[in-house]
Amino acid sequence: MQASDEFSEGQLNPANAPIPGVDKPTGGLIANLPPASFSFVMATGIVSTGLELYGAALPSLVLFIIAVLAGIVLAAATLMRLIGTFGLVMRDIRSPGRAFGFFTIVAAANVLGARFEMYGWITTALAMAILGAVVWVVLNYTLPTELLVAERKTPMIAEINGSWFLWVVGTQSVAVAAAMVARLGGSALLGAVAVGLWGVGVMLYLLVATLVTIRLLTHPVDPASLSPTYWIYMGATAISVLAGSRILLLDATMPIMETATPVVAGISFILWALGLWWIPLLILFGIWRHVLRHRPLRYEISLWSIVFPLGMYATASMLFGGVEGLDFMVGLGRIIIWVALLAWLASSLAMAHAAFSWLRRRRDLRGARPGPSSP
Repeated sequence: MQASDEFSEGQLNPANAPIPGVDKPTGGLIANLPPASFSFVMATGIVSTGLELYGAALPSLVLFIIAVLAGIVLAAATLMRLIGTFGLVMRDIRSPGRAFGFFTIVAAANVLGARFEMYGWITTALAMAILGAVVWVVLNYTLPTELLVAERKTPMIAEINGSWFLWVVGTQSVAVAAAMVARLGGSALLGAVAVGLWGVGVMLYLLVATLVTIRLLTHPVDPASLSPTYWIYMGATAISVLAGSRILLLDATMPIMETATPVVAGISFILWALGLWWIPLLILFGIWRHVLRHRPLRYEISLWSIVFPLGMYATASMLFGGVEGLDFMVGLGRIIIWVALLAWLASSLAMAHAAFSWLRRRRDLRGARPGPSSP
């Protein structure tokens, strides 16, 4: 069982990208680490957050621990890949279909940071917010520049996909972190920064949605290209609503809040409605892909691009609905969070099956190797 979407690594040869000090199979996995690998941490962390808001403390804690452990492992693997196979990292950065996957690092850091803050681990939460902000600044200007100046034989529009919405997700996650720090420290400046970043995220959503829609309308669509990453169409609206909710929780006496409150509240509700509108259409995309066009259901890393939007939409609905007194939103969020948990469980089982299949193939290959010949 192999991933087959734009984040697939099957076309890379581990033997051509060894990691110093690491055995070849493990080094191959690290060298071929997808840019969007932190999507697992994002998805797990936000489902944990939603379950905490629901009141399901135990499953929330379990998922939080899993997210933290996965984040540590992936951070170590990412650093090893950056040091050992920098050429492959740069190739990903210059690939329109893969580059924006790196923004999962930003979102994962900020999702975990917000979760640490809920548990009262303020210092750790602040450290995660700083990490997310630094990585966001680097990626926010490096990726577009590299993509625009890189020489390519075909127009970039042909390679644009749903992963571009991770640019929006990363930006809005920094807005969430800024609002969190502003609330903790009572900083009017950081409150204004949070509002500004939220506005940038909304504008980026309009830009990316336009580009992705143009790509869908002007180029052939097949089951391989219509991957689960298009669920981030909805996920990007959901995290924008969550960021708006965090801003609305800021001290009303902050200078920016008098101007921002009605704007943030109104646009956040519109984005929430847009996200809800997307869900049936995205389900139809999946039916077309797997039922009508017979695309096999198998593990691909972009499955977490379904889990994260569902968890984020549930969390944003509960938080925004609570802030604005909209009980129907809270009720819907309390239902969707269980759908998100089921999606997380299904994706985790598929990932485990794919991992066991890989290990079995590795064992079979070892057994098939001829032993040393007799004299």
